[in-house]
Amino acid sequence: MLPPLILGSKFLDWKNCPYFVGVLNVTPDSFSDGGKYLNLETALKRVKELLEEGADIIDVGGESTRPFSDPVSEEEELKRVIPVVKAIKSEFPETIISVDTYKSRVAEEALKAGADLINDISALRFDPKMIEVVKDFECPVIIMHMQGNPKTMQINPTYKNVVKEIKDFLRERIEFLVKKGISFEKIIIDPGIGFGKTFNHNLQILRNLDSFKELNRPILIGHSRKSFIGEIINKPPLKRDGGTIGVSLFAYLKGAHFLRVHKVDINKDAITTFKVLMKN
Repeated sequence: MLPPLILGSKFLDWKNCPYFVGVLNVTPDSFSDGGKYLNLETALKRVKELLEEGADIIDVGGESTRPFSDPVSEEEELKRVIPVVKAIKSEFPETIISVDTYKSRVAEEALKAGADLINDISALRFDPKMIEVVKDFECPVIIMHMQGNPKTMQINPTYKNVVKEIKDFLRERIEFLVKKGISFEKIIIDPGIGFGKTFNHNLQILRNLDSFKELNRPILIGHSRKSFIGEIINKPPLKRDGGTIGVSLFAYLKGAHFLRVHKVDINKDAITTFKVLMKN
C-alpha cells in the first residue's frame, strides 16, 4: 500500500481510489472544449459543475498540448491561468487545484495564488527552474512521459518496447528529482496516453498499466475523449464520453489512482456501480 498523500485539505489514503481530476481548459484551442471557458465567469461556472459532479481535483490548463499545437508565451499563459486560480480559491476555497504547465514562472505564480500541485507534461525537463519551484513550495507534482513535444510528438512515434521504455523513463526521472531534493512521496506518475504514442502504443500501456505499480508511486491516467478512443468507436471528441468510461473502468481495474476526465459524474457513477457489483 502506498503511503498517504496530503493534498491541500484532502488526505488521500488510497482507500477510495480512483480520485477524479476534472479538466478545465482556459484555452481557445484545446481539442475537446477549446474556447468554452476562456471567460472567467464561464470558467467558474464550469468549476462549480465539476465539483458538483464529484471532482476531487480541478486541473487548470492555459496552453493546449494537443498534437501539433503551437506553444503560447509565458505572459499569455499567466494571463489565462492566474486569474482563474485566484477566483477558484476565492469562490471555492476548499477546492484542490492542479495547474497543467511546464513553465516555472506560471507554476510559481499559480502556487502563490493558491494552487496545490503542478501537472508537468515534460516531467520537469522543459524548464530547468521548475525543479526549484516544486522543491521550494514542497508541492506534489505529476510527471508525465512524452516522446518529443506537442508540436512533433505524433510524427511517427517509435519504441522497441513502449511499456518498458516509459517505465524506465519515469524511474530515472523519479530518481533524478529525488536527488534534486523533491520528496519521493509527492511524485505522481502519468505514462502519457496520446503524447508521442500510436493507437497500439496506447492500448499496450493500458493493458500493462498494473506493471507501473512497481515504481511505487500513484498513477494518473489522462485518457478522456482522446483520439485512440475515437478510433475505436469512430466518433468525434464530444461524442467519446461513453468510450472514456470504458477506459476509466479498465484503468481502475489495472490500478489507476487518478482519472483525469472532462465529465466526472458519469465516470464516477460507472465506477461506483462497478465497485458494488465486484464485491463478494
